[in-house]
Amino acid sequence: MHNFELVKPSTIAEAVAALGQEGAQALSGGQTLIPTMKQRLNMPDMLVSLTGIAEMKGVCKGDGGLHIGAATQHAVVAKEAAAAYPALAKLAGGIGDPAVRNRGTIGGSLANNDPSACYPAAALASGATIVTNQRSIAADDYFQGMFATALEEGEIITEIRFPIPEKAAYLKFEQPASRFALTGVFVAKYPSGVRVAVTGASNDGVFRWAEAEAALSANFAPSALESLSLSGEGMIADLHGSGDYRAHLAKVLTKRAVLAAS
Repeated sequence: MHNFELVKPSTIAEAVAALGQEGAQALSGGQTLIPTMKQRLNMPDMLVSLTGIAEMKGVCKGDGGLHIGAATQHAVVAKEAAAAYPALAKLAGGIGDPAVRNRGTIGGSLANNDPSACYPAAALASGATIVTNQRSIAADDYFQGMFATALEEGEIITEIRFPIPEKAAYLKFEQPASRFALTGVFVAKYPSGVRVAVTGASNDGVFRWAEAEAALSANFAPSALESLSLSGEGMIADLHGSGDYRAHLAKVLTKRAVLAAS
């Protein structure tokens, strides 16, 4: 691993100042960053740890729904979000293994935007707002492709705000070694309609399935999806499954998620 300096700010302002230095990179849970550093695929000169910033931790209800600090670990979300947003809590409790859940953070996951991560599906299906040190970004505008987001240089996620749905469920077909989603679907029903987000399937990362949303908004039942299908074109194809397989999984998991939410 390349030599680096570790800085542990106690406030957002201190973190932003540190990240303004050349070669600096934010460190949240580090569950993706540290392995890439070990392989010398990423060699920052300075890591700026965000996990000691108290104002970026915790789960609470506030204006617009459930507010979660970006430095909050998955295990904490699983425990503290359970009463207000059970589907989100269940998703957090199913990420990786205990070691990952006690180190990884929701902000780190959303900033990394891995195409097979679980949280992007929750944020997109919930119509969440990603709050940074500079602005608030709607989830629909935040995710911009595989490992790509609307975050600018030096901008850090400080909080995520989730509107709480009437009904919701998340189901994923796990890649057995990593427990990432080979394909995962989050369905959330709001008074204004249903949102469906699919992760782990597309080469463009997490996406909303508009046709399923329209059908489920009219009839929130698995049968509403019978005539629909997703194309395997543009889907991830690897040794774990073809694009057509992932497209098929997305429909199956959407139907099961609707049933679970009901």
